[in-house]
Amino acid sequence: MRTAIDEIAEVIRVEGINADFHKGGTVSLSRTDAQWRRAQADVADAKTWGRGKDDLRLLGKEEASRILRATRVQGATYTPDCAALQPLRLARGLARAVERRGGRVHEGTRASSIEPHAVRVEHGKVRADVVIRATEGYTSGLDGQKRTLAPVYSLVIASEPLDSAVWEQIGLGNRETFTDYRNLIIYGQRTADGRLVFGGRGAPYHFGSSTRPGYDRDMRVFAHLRATLVEMFPVLTNVSVTHAWGGVLGIPRDWCASVGLDPVSGLGWAGGYVGDGVSTTNLAGRTLRDLVLGRATELTRLPWVNHHSPQWEPEPLRWLGVNAGLRAMALADHEERLTRRPSVVARAMSPLVGGH
Repeated sequence: MRTAIDEIAEVIRVEGINADFHKGGTVSLSRTDAQWRRAQADVADAKTWGRGKDDLRLLGKEEASRILRATRVQGATYTPDCAALQPLRLARGLARAVERRGGRVHEGTRASSIEPHAVRVEHGKVRADVVIRATEGYTSGLDGQKRTLAPVYSLVIASEPLDSAVWEQIGLGNRETFTDYRNLIIYGQRTADGRLVFGGRGAPYHFGSSTRPGYDRDMRVFAHLRATLVEMFPVLTNVSVTHAWGGVLGIPRDWCASVGLDPVSGLGWAGGYVGDGVSTTNLAGRTLRDLVLGRATELTRLPWVNHHSPQWEPEPLRWLGVNAGLRAMALADHEERLTRRPSVVARAMSPLVGGH
């Protein structure tokens, strides 16, 4: 996963893609006692994977605040293995690179189902030796795939461009990306044109794994994101939010991303990235390349290859469980602010939301 970030940087360079790429690492803040415990546990766990002191470092309050000057910072973890970029520019640049090599991209062609060596579309079938399902949060729209991945929305806001005086009070001087150790995920970055982009979970899961363009916009969630941003950075109180949007994530039942290929049927898949897809898709694509070509490589030996996640529960259990998990994570953060201890609610819900 770490080398995938550098692989993307090299592709951007070779293909001449202007994606505002900058590898500044990521800082994960601790802003409560419970979050500080999780940060310490994260670093201890990283060491069991053989990661060195420079791969994931524990930062004290002063060192963390030199990177990101949010309120109530107690400390942080920092890893250099992260980059900020503009993902739409990356996607468009990659599509152009594919077309330059003779590949064809058919937009506006709705696929209704996949089957061995074929994709069924509105006016017939597209046949191929290998068919890869890489539809992530939209997988539920394919026949027979309602319970494969749960589509859950993540929403994002962006500020107007900020001047240097404001950035001086915020930090992110090396365009580090950021999050904190709360239970209901948030994330942010400083863009190349000086905006602060900030997003998070909290939008509801829709019954029957439904996905619609209108679900990308939830004014209640947008307002909550702005309030959270101002709470972290009071200097942004009077700053305008100029953009607000969203997208759907694909969440497998065991929260484990996977890639795989059945050489007999020619059906393969990649997905379940739970929002970490910009770099993971690169690794997935290179792994699928080796699987399709029948190569035995270090990539095809990775443990996510041919992993099969269990199906999600049928409705209404899926709707009740996923939304209960989202609400529980928000409640867990409130509980931790009051008790200053790791949340009992979060521990109880961890089997549902990917914890151990």
